[in-house]
Amino acid sequence: METTERPAMSREKKMKTAVAVLGTAGLLLILFSSLIPDRKGEDTSPRNDTAQLTDAEDYCRRTERQLEEFLSRIEGAGEVEVFLTADCGGSYVYATEGRRTKDDTRTEEERKYVMTGGGSERSPLIESVRQPCVKGAVVACTGCGDPAVQERIYRAVSAALGLPTGKIYVTLLR
Repeated sequence: METTERPAMSREKKMKTAVAVLGTAGLLLILFSSLIPDRKGEDTSPRNDTAQLTDAEDYCRRTERQLEEFLSRIEGAGEVEVFLTADCGGSYVYATEGRRTKDDTRTEEERKYVMTGGGSERSPLIESVRQPCVKGAVVACTGCGDPAVQERIYRAVSAALGLPTGKIYVTLLR
């Protein structure tokens, strides 16, 4: 009876050893995989995964085309050309995390950027992208000789861009 129990125990011990070795090997592979870059030659920063930041000029040109198309649909506007100016380029808003401690005499706040990636590929997580700020608009159209059309153009541009009418100039297009 002793001879039959020994091989069973031996097999059980071998299985436990094999599971422990395989488990350790798996953990080591996971550990080493974080040190190896994901893909060679590819930029893996979060900027590829989120909307690209456009510079102020491209943003203005794109918005000008959209406004021209829209304003030309206003009754009596005729042919429309729009020129926009921006006071700043766009910017990224990075995700942060933190904690606040408060006691009777003071409040402390600690904030850190949320990082993504592993090893040398770490970069801050982009929470949102702010578009450039439009600071003024010039609209020229063939139909703005009519004060009613000119008023509709002022109101439409003000509403579309969130600008006060003092930062908008509407003139006659020749």
